[in-house]
Amino acid sequence: MDWSKIKTIFIITFLILDVYLLFQFMKIRDANKYEVANEASFEEKLKADEIQYNDLPKAPIKDQYLSAKPKIFNKGDLAKLKGQSATIMDQGSKLQVTLEKPLQLSSKFEPAELSGFLKDNVLNSEDYQFWEKDDKKNTITFFQQYDNFTFYQNINGMITFTYNSDNQIVSYQQTYLEEIEKLTAEEILLPLKAIETLHQKGILKPKSKITKVELGYSTLIQLAASQVLAPTWRFVVNDKESLFVNAFEGQIIQFNSDENSKVE
Repeated sequence: MDWSKIKTIFIITFLILDVYLLFQFMKIRDANKYEVANEASFEEKLKADEIQYNDLPKAPIKDQYLSAKPKIFNKGDLAKLKGQSATIMDQGSKLQVTLEKPLQLSSKFEPAELSGFLKDNVLNSEDYQFWEKDDKKNTITFFQQYDNFTFYQNINGMITFTYNSDNQIVSYQQTYLEEIEKLTAEEILLPLKAIETLHQKGILKPKSKITKVELGYSTLIQLAASQVLAPTWRFVVNDKESLFVNAFEGQIIQFNSDENSKVE
C-alpha cells in the first residue's frame, strides 16, 4: 500500500472540503449583510416618510396554525341563562339573547361596565375581549381569545351587544369556537417585514404613527364544521385604523363582512 499517495489524496480532499465550507460561509455572510442592508434601507424609507413606530422584536418568533370548531349550543346552555330569553340560530352555532331587564350604560361608556354582566350572565365570558363600540350601528363587540391572542373579525367567535336609543343594552348575539388545537409551530414573519409589505402596497401612508402592534389569529380556511386560523399581525395606525398581515404568508388581510380577502 502506497501511504504517500493515500496521504496526498486525504490532503487534497480536506483542501476541497475547506474551500467548499469557506464558500458556504462567505455566501451566508453576504446574504446576512444583504438582509441587514435591506432592513436598514427600509428603516431609512420609513424615516423619510415620517412613519413612526416603537421598538419591534427582531429575534425569530415561532407560532402555529390553529384548528377549531364552532360550538353547537343546546337546551342545557339555554337553561344557564337567567333573566334572559334565548333562541338558537344558524343550525345551532349562534345564540340570540334578549335581556328581560335592559342594562343601562353610562354616557361615557367604558368596557369595564360590562364585566359584571358578562361574568354572571354570558356563557364562557372569560374567553372574550372587548373590541369596539360602534355608535352608528348601536353595537358593542367582543372577540373571542385563545391564550390571550384575539380572533380577529371571526363570525364564529364573538359577542355583539345591541343597545337602544336610551343607551340600554337590550340584546346580544353570541358564537363560540371550541376544540381548539395547535398545529405544527414554524417561524413567522417579523413585524418589520409585515410593515414593509403594508408600505410597499401603499396602505401605510406617509406621516403615519403605528401606535400598537400585536399578534392574533384570523380565519384562513372556513369550512362548515371547522376552520383553520393563521397567526396575524395587527398594526393600529394613529390609534384608529387597524391593518392586518398574515404572519406566515405575508399577505395583507382585508375583512369584508363574513369573509376575509387578501391583497397579494
